[in-house]
Amino acid sequence: MKDSYLKQDATGLAALVATGQVTPDELLDCALELTAERNPALNAVVNIAEDTARAAIRDGLPDGPFRGVPFLIKDLGAEARAYPTHNGSILFRDTAWSYDSEIFLRMQATGVATFARTTSPELGVGPVTESQVYGGPTRNPWNLGHTSGGSSGGSGAAVAAGIVPAAHGSDGGGSVRIPASSCGLVGFKPTRARLPDGPESGEGWGGMAIDGFLTRSLRDSAALLDACAGADLGAPYWAPPMQGSYADAMARDPAPMRVGVCTTTLSGEPVDPECVRAAETTGRLLQDLGHHVEIYTPPAALDVEAMMLAWTKIVACGTALSVRTKLKGKPLDPATVEGVTRGAIAYAETVSGADYLAAVNAVHAFGRRMARLFHDIDVLVTPTLARPPAPVGLLKPDNEDFVAYRNGPGGVFEYSPYCAAFNASGQPAVSLPLHWSADDLPVGVHLACAFGEDERLMSLCGQIERAAPWAAKQQSLIDSGPRHG
Repeated sequence: MKDSYLKQDATGLAALVATGQVTPDELLDCALELTAERNPALNAVVNIAEDTARAAIRDGLPDGPFRGVPFLIKDLGAEARAYPTHNGSILFRDTAWSYDSEIFLRMQATGVATFARTTSPELGVGPVTESQVYGGPTRNPWNLGHTSGGSSGGSGAAVAAGIVPAAHGSDGGGSVRIPASSCGLVGFKPTRARLPDGPESGEGWGGMAIDGFLTRSLRDSAALLDACAGADLGAPYWAPPMQGSYADAMARDPAPMRVGVCTTTLSGEPVDPECVRAAETTGRLLQDLGHHVEIYTPPAALDVEAMMLAWTKIVACGTALSVRTKLKGKPLDPATVEGVTRGAIAYAETVSGADYLAAVNAVHAFGRRMARLFHDIDVLVTPTLARPPAPVGLLKPDNEDFVAYRNGPGGVFEYSPYCAAFNASGQPAVSLPLHWSADDLPVGVHLACAFGEDERLMSLCGQIERAAPWAAKQQSLIDSGPRHG
């Protein structure tokens, strides 16, 4: 049974359940066995709730597209009464919820058997997952000496290792696409407000944050997005309506597109040669598929650096607000939060209300500048990160200078210079597993389309997957288990 489990994506497992070849309990047995075998090396799966999953199966899972498929939700957001969270933090350890979030309800309606949560950096801040509440870093199954990314790093590691074929994530500055790149997976960030945020979140980091999924196959991403799409009641943002579904879009080739390939950062700085190769190879593939491809250099007036400084202010204030809300007037014990969180709180104290509003305006002004670029191109292709997955500890969240950690030399923005730009603009963007480095580390390729053009982007992704399938490469790791490199 386990061998069969490891060879299927979520859609494939659901088909086995639907045809009576396997039961949801048997699939859960496999997932729990694999968790016991593979998670100790990864430190990715936490807060296991087997009894909750068994009870859901016994009571009858919804007859959705993934009925009976084992599933994991991130240990941040996706509030659910049956699944307490740590939010990546000692301070928030075992937080219980009095309600179920809309995204959780929609995920559950697909019929998944949710049995645990996955690790996250503290309060979702950072492109690595190394939180003290979990007793150590979350590691990359392709090479345990490297990070699986963040902030959905636990989900990325668990899916890449074969524990589950798909898992929940969220993305406020690349937090789905970074682990997708790091772990050789699909990570699709839809247009702002395509997925629900309620009832707790108003606009999530100035409208930059959205939920998402880490999957091995594009069809699993499409089906999960279709099942969960649509604003919830009272949402402050509303995405342009889609003409059809993600699944339908994935199945058809797009019309020829104008493709801009950027092999530097959006500011013109050089990136790792492996990342350059990944983008260039994808450009050649797209040209062979009939698209018009040219090297593209964004104008200096785009000013990504100014946007990222504004982003840093917004995230610092959001982090400080979360901590203050949790403390309810009590003093903070510094040992209960990471150095980066202490730095965010200190930096937030220097940001006035007017500064915060100016930062939100700066982010949305950047979105307008970014939108203008897509008059000249239909899709922008870049690497997802500026280098292959970083060694564990390189971006450890112990730096109390929050601006330096985010924006300084060797910091987060230097490591991840692309993803947050599309959180700021709200555009759909995806990381696809199209390249591996010479030492067999995944290097994702990032593609973005204009605001609201999710179907166009998904069509292009489907065409790419058919032309350059990645399943066999992923399967090589799943068959072997986590590697020491």
